[in-house]
Amino acid sequence: MNGRLPLLFAALISACLCFPPSPLSLEELGSDIGIQVFNQLVKSRPKENVVVSPHGIASVLGMLQLGADGKTKKQLTTVMRYSVNGVGKVLKKINKAIVSKKNKDLVSIANAVFAKSGLKLEVPFVSRNNEVFQCNVKSVNFEDQNTASDTINQWVRNETKGMIDGIVSPDSLDSELTRLVLVNAVYFKGLWKSRFQPENTKKRTFNGADGKTYQVPMLAQLSVFRCGTTSTPNDLWYNIIELPYHGESISMLIALPTESTTPLSAIIPHISTKTIQSWMTTMVQKRVQVILPKFTAEAETDLKEPLQELGIRDMFDQSKANFAKITRTGNIHVSQILQKAKIEVSEDGTKASAATTAILIARSSPPWFVVDRPFVFFIRHNPTGK
Repeated sequence: MNGRLPLLFAALISACLCFPPSPLSLEELGSDIGIQVFNQLVKSRPKENVVVSPHGIASVLGMLQLGADGKTKKQLTTVMRYSVNGVGKVLKKINKAIVSKKNKDLVSIANAVFAKSGLKLEVPFVSRNNEVFQCNVKSVNFEDQNTASDTINQWVRNETKGMIDGIVSPDSLDSELTRLVLVNAVYFKGLWKSRFQPENTKKRTFNGADGKTYQVPMLAQLSVFRCGTTSTPNDLWYNIIELPYHGESISMLIALPTESTTPLSAIIPHISTKTIQSWMTTMVQKRVQVILPKFTAEAETDLKEPLQELGIRDMFDQSKANFAKITRTGNIHVSQILQKAKIEVSEDGTKASAATTAILIARSSPPWFVVDRPFVFFIRHNPTGK
């Protein structure tokens, strides 16, 4: 077939952000594009929960970059600000550190390329993806859309310990045109270093971004945490706190406006990897009463539009996409980049599959840190800053 063929890219990742020292390191650059995508999504969905994964976005774009050429590759490297081929060893080291058993908290990352049966892939693309992203190639028959989607979704279920039921539907696969589906999945399970006692969980008022109030279960504990207050360049103040998981390699960071009259959307555009790095030096240990919603958040997002807004356009255009380094058997383009995410926060800790960067609800005035209106949180791997 001579026409341009769609490449469906499915991404499932647990949100891990990068906070190494300035100037921006590779880990920060990987996170920075994820935060830019997050900001684009918040703009278009100001009153919705937004759940994305910076690490996942960087991973899927990195896999695509290895197969891109010409202007398509230039757009990817320009927006990502690094070449995967130039930093492959470092990326491999970072991913290895994130899933290390030294973390104590469980993190698993898996990548796969599901290719049409008989499709000839370029050897360097397969070998580099395997070397850098530990990505395996699996052969599927896309002409049988139901079986193909079941195969991909079963892989996703296995890799996310059943938290994500599926990422592709039979309808998202074209029996004649689909050639590849690339998937990245992450599972995270962490226990709090300082556990919230179930007897302290009570229903409290939660002020939604839609202007309505809700009665929701809130976790509560009085303990010592690293926290602080900082401001945007236009002097909008907001509070920050770090809640470590028991292995102390991974933490949850929460930020919310200090004043209840300041919308979360006013501070989000100012959050970047550089900003988050400054949080780490601003926070100090304090004894505080933390009130945090017990919640489960789930979202499925097509990242095509926000990536196009950032300047990655040609790979989605069937007349311009250049993935000659993936296969020379017909021209292919990206039809979708999908990311599905789920996170559960409870008294014991957090379970997450795919993305974990969400907007929920919050208010605070130390020594109380009360999360009862929209807030943003990140999960961070401390040793790598990823």
